[in-house]
Amino acid sequence: MHTWLVTGGAGFIGGNFVLSAVAAGVRVINLDALTYAGNRDTLASLAGHPGHVFVQGDIGDRELVARLLAEHRPDAVVNFAAESHVDRSIDGPAAFIQTNVVGTLGLLECSRDYWRSLEGQAREAFRFLHVSTDEVYGSLGDSGKFTEQTPFAPNSPYSASKAASDHLVRAFHHTYGLPVLTTNC
Repeated sequence: MHTWLVTGGAGFIGGNFVLSAVAAGVRVINLDALTYAGNRDTLASLAGHPGHVFVQGDIGDRELVARLLAEHRPDAVVNFAAESHVDRSIDGPAAFIQTNVVGTLGLLECSRDYWRSLEGQAREAFRFLHVSTDEVYGSLGDSGKFTEQTPFAPNSPYSASKAASDHLVRAFHHTYGLPVLTTNC
């Protein structure tokens, strides 16, 4: 049975991802700070389910993240955790920098250290999946499309903080070899 540490797993997208993963037989350790975007009701059908462990906490809490990695030995980290509302980022950008940049950095450092402790097939199979946004590419206008080759052009504190986190994820791959994937859905 696979085990994944999913962050932001009580948010709208993360919660639905967790429901699908558990239904597919994946054991999910679900770390969510339950801020304005988190909703435990999304996960109500998993109450008491042995394949779902919910932990209320922040991705920036390095001690907590390191403990969860050591205790549950996941095959992957899936990072949905983010401050994600453009208007909120305009009114208060500091929270976006704290979660999306500093929090992601902490999660990456803990994941890197955990990955380094793995051996053999477990080390080869491990992945860090970072869920980003297409807003890192800027604004499309009335037509067109973004590709993975589109230059970053963030236009809000939210998209700038997600672009920064994307760059950190990329840097952890190129600097440390951490096996990462980023999706800009």
